[in-house]
Amino acid sequence: MKLKGAQVIIEVLKEMGVDTIFGIPGGAVIPIYDALYDSDIRHILATHEQMAAHMADGYARATGRVGVCFATSGPGSTNLVTGIANAYMDSVPVVAITGQVPTNLIGKDAFQEVDITGITMPITKHNFIVKSPDKLADTIRQAFAIAKSGRPGPVLVDIPKDMQNADIEYVKGKEDSNIKNNVKGIVSQKELDKAIELILQSKKPVIFAGGGVIWGEASAELIEFAEKTNIPVASSLMGLGCFPEDHPLSLGLIGMHGSRFANLAVFKSDLVIAIGTRFSDRVASKAGGLAPNAKIIHIDIDPAELGKNVEVEVAIIGKVKEVLKLLTNKLPFLERKEWLKEISDLKEKHGLKYKNDEVLRPQWIVEKIQQLSNDDLIIATEVGQNQMWAAQFYKFKHPRTFVTSGGLGAMGFGLPAAIGAQVGRPDKRVVNIAGDGSLRMNIHALETAAVYNLPVITVLLNNQTLGMVRQWQNLLYDKRFSHTDLNANLNFAKLANDFGVEGIRVTTKEEFEKAFKKAYCEKRPFMIECIINKDEMVLPFIPAGGTVENTIG
Repeated sequence: MKLKGAQVIIEVLKEMGVDTIFGIPGGAVIPIYDALYDSDIRHILATHEQMAAHMADGYARATGRVGVCFATSGPGSTNLVTGIANAYMDSVPVVAITGQVPTNLIGKDAFQEVDITGITMPITKHNFIVKSPDKLADTIRQAFAIAKSGRPGPVLVDIPKDMQNADIEYVKGKEDSNIKNNVKGIVSQKELDKAIELILQSKKPVIFAGGGVIWGEASAELIEFAEKTNIPVASSLMGLGCFPEDHPLSLGLIGMHGSRFANLAVFKSDLVIAIGTRFSDRVASKAGGLAPNAKIIHIDIDPAELGKNVEVEVAIIGKVKEVLKLLTNKLPFLERKEWLKEISDLKEKHGLKYKNDEVLRPQWIVEKIQQLSNDDLIIATEVGQNQMWAAQFYKFKHPRTFVTSGGLGAMGFGLPAAIGAQVGRPDKRVVNIAGDGSLRMNIHALETAAVYNLPVITVLLNNQTLGMVRQWQNLLYDKRFSHTDLNANLNFAKLANDFGVEGIRVTTKEEFEKAFKKAYCEKRPFMIECIINKDEMVLPFIPAGGTVENTIG
């Protein structure tokens, strides 16, 4: 069957099970958008290409499928870069398809020509530029396979305009809406045996679970393993939701803004079993400082991460789901009454606390969101204090219910990612917990929510400052508040109304509760602007390069 290249692109996306694309048309992708016109694939029109990438990212995190975004050449493709980098840092499968000038103009500084494959080489798992029509279909199929397999990540496919207009013999490929995780190899029996020996010998073990547990669909196996061995489970920011936080063995978040009891538990441990995590500087900021007396077992699908940031005693390469099954089957039931009693005492003494008075405080808002929604939400966040309050005080119980920018810390991520998550999971309600500094970077995403009537609720914690930077200035820079105060006259609720989203400004607990109940009951987008104190801090806090012994708050 002869088709235009642009039609082939759409047909292959259908083969891959793609039901939604996020993007913006432009000159170098007009043929693709013309082919999309006759397709039943849903397209969500973003108002900026960065948001299209973040939307595809949020869609992928919430669904476990590959997110897809389109952009034209030149500035369209470069606007994707922050979103692609964000997906790369957090191991999120996204396929970005960009238009390019015709092949005969490449390298001649043509209008809107940019070497986007060169620019994105460091922030993609792989990228392609298609220069032969007969390779177009297989290149897109390969992009999806790479994005989803092994450690997930973004892939970019750059397609010159003449390739989109070329006549191509199209042969339908095998339909596969869920590309398999084709990691080959056998888990090392030697490393497994060493791990089992260490687990049996350990008196104070902890599990450190990361986002790899979620992407490896191994949450059930993690619960079974933890319960059989009676080992408490701490989570990285990306790992929140992989282990239910209402479970007796849960320690919750560890690291720079983790609870003191969780950080102390890891600090006192004699064995850390790290699963699908990379020991980022937000957790292990000082070499050897995370758990100075512990041996480390590191389980990961990506061999490049094993031993990269910390020294490990045992390194197991493989799918975490498979490795956990093998370990659970070989280990006996283990009681750890003394260690679990010590953990319980730490929780009692060093649990998360805040002043719960008549003042509208962000910690209370986060807890109230969970209470009023019957604990049935996907939570997205912007970046900064709002993100950390959400991570600390919302108790995540299921995987794929927390959508946040971890490795890159991209301001402006939350609202478009929440929109992507809502599109991917229409059966759930998505709440974006936002800060005013981050939200204003992509606030025009409200228009997309309004146009498509996507019932995302944005809860804005408005402290009229760049809160996390101000907190550091407060604690570490002698209160020298250099350029962190924002426009106090900006009324976000009114601005939301202008975008077609109902906005409500609240200053009291009673007003918030009434507003959230209204927003939650009505199936349309809302913004609740909460005025909070600019000197409210995220505590506890371990300064960069410190350990739990240096905790502030």
